[in-house]
Amino acid sequence: MPLPLIHHRDYDASSVADAHRFPMRKYTLVAQMARAEGHMLLVPEPATFEMLETVHGRDYVASIFDGSLDRKAARRIGFEISPEIAARSRAAVGGTCYAAEFALRAGAAVNLAGGSHHADADGGAGFCVFNDVAVAAEQLLARGEAKRILIVDLDVHHGDGTARIFAGRDDVFTLSVHCEDNWPTEKPPSDLDVGLPRGVDDRVYLTTLRQFLSQGFAQAAPDFVFYNAGVDPHIDDKLGHLALTDGGLAARDRLVAEFCASRRVPVCGVLGGGYSKDAEAVARRHMFLVEAFGDVPVRA
Repeated sequence: MPLPLIHHRDYDASSVADAHRFPMRKYTLVAQMARAEGHMLLVPEPATFEMLETVHGRDYVASIFDGSLDRKAARRIGFEISPEIAARSRAAVGGTCYAAEFALRAGAAVNLAGGSHHADADGGAGFCVFNDVAVAAEQLLARGEAKRILIVDLDVHHGDGTARIFAGRDDVFTLSVHCEDNWPTEKPPSDLDVGLPRGVDDRVYLTTLRQFLSQGFAQAAPDFVFYNAGVDPHIDDKLGHLALTDGGLAARDRLVAEFCASRRVPVCGVLGGGYSKDAEAVARRHMFLVEAFGDVPVRA
């Protein structure tokens, strides 16, 4: 089965200008790159209110749907909550849920969006409105399609919202490898946190990652993995503070794919962060995830 890739045209919210620090256009660009390489893109249904309130407070979800979120809360997210942002957020969650379903059958799948790990039960933050991975994980667990989920979060920023949502849970294990001296300043404990100093390069990063992936898989004993493949650890990322090259990011994504493949654990990848005025360069880095999952079959 070809690698399932999920994309919705609403991922690229037209209300966010190119001058915004969040390179929204990367979602259109990465979809174009995937199509140019011969991939077929599957279209998800947007997440419903009922799906979202399994993770987020009912009043918060309603405020996104009807556009009534107060200005202070919207500033914390970083977007004006326009109809386009609401549609984008629902589509991204639906995309991760859809990708997770395909991963169960195909061994691996990628949502060409998602990774909104700063959103927690009470609200959003850091360009994250709804926590797509958390909603998708709850869907799998509720249907009995997974019993032990490992979330491997390699975005350069700590996965604080995900850590809060799953704190104290035995059925979800959270692993966050991030730059310690970076936003958010408050980092609630994941099940396994690896805070790296600024300037870490490919060699140190990959050696460290291999060690803590081994530990995370051993402790979690997962039957399903979500992988947040944020490309903001790149040396040229304006919000990252680490020093990975293109080759380092590609090796990182392949390493995660190999860990899942060797253990025959299905994996759902999401794009996560990546920040640059050059949206095309960011999109090219996101394609490393597609290439890694396409090259390393998870199930023999």
